[in-house]
Amino acid sequence: MPRRTATIEGIGFWTDGLPSWQAARDFIAGGAPVADAPRRPSPQLLAPNERRRAPETVAVALEVALAACTAAGRDPASLPSVFASTHGDLPIMDYMCATLANEPRAISPTKFHNSVHNAAAGYWTIGSGCMHASTALSAFDATFAQGLVEALAQLAEGAEAVLLVAYDGHATGPLETMSHSRGLLGAALLLSQNPGDLRLRATLVDGQAPEATGPLSRHAAGNAMAPMLPLFESLAGGDDVVLLEAGPGRVLRVEIAHG
Repeated sequence: MPRRTATIEGIGFWTDGLPSWQAARDFIAGGAPVADAPRRPSPQLLAPNERRRAPETVAVALEVALAACTAAGRDPASLPSVFASTHGDLPIMDYMCATLANEPRAISPTKFHNSVHNAAAGYWTIGSGCMHASTALSAFDATFAQGLVEALAQLAEGAEAVLLVAYDGHATGPLETMSHSRGLLGAALLLSQNPGDLRLRATLVDGQAPEATGPLSRHAAGNAMAPMLPLFESLAGGDDVVLLEAGPGRVLRVEIAHG
């Protein structure tokens, strides 16, 4: 992969106790989690009936996606998007496996509808009215890094701006023994080719990502999407170079330039 660059126009963030990017930045600077933070997001992009039936993984993905668009002053309907999730929605998969094993005729059509890996992308296009291309991907521990690679590749191929959304929820049941994840975590980046004050430059190189020890990484350590958190700590004013897990023996080296 050649070196890719992009401007970060907007950031969205949500995790337990930190329901916004500003709350996350305050926490990184030495603050405390928000005492009365909601237990799950309520994405206003969706109509009330869709909002009620959307699983929490979809809710957090749409919450941070809209926050990034709002911060950038971008119309959500105008953007191609990349949705990256390590596991999708494991509680729904656990429910489906158990139901199919014990009483297959009782399976819920709504939960089946929400079980697909691109469920969040589907809800996003419904809620925003977006007709641009949407990509859903997973690469286990390298999911966020590979999502960023995909978004940067789309910019390099001519997209003026791309929305990257990364999220994961908690695991439950027998699947949890193999696919560990706790809590709820989501973040989004609005990336563009335009000049801007906050820029990143990324290159795939050989190596291994170091152990993450920053405030966000400790706070949401159990979530499957935690490998992305060193980048957001850097965006809040930390180190200018971050190494993100990108696959066996590979890392995505991301350099941050604060204007």
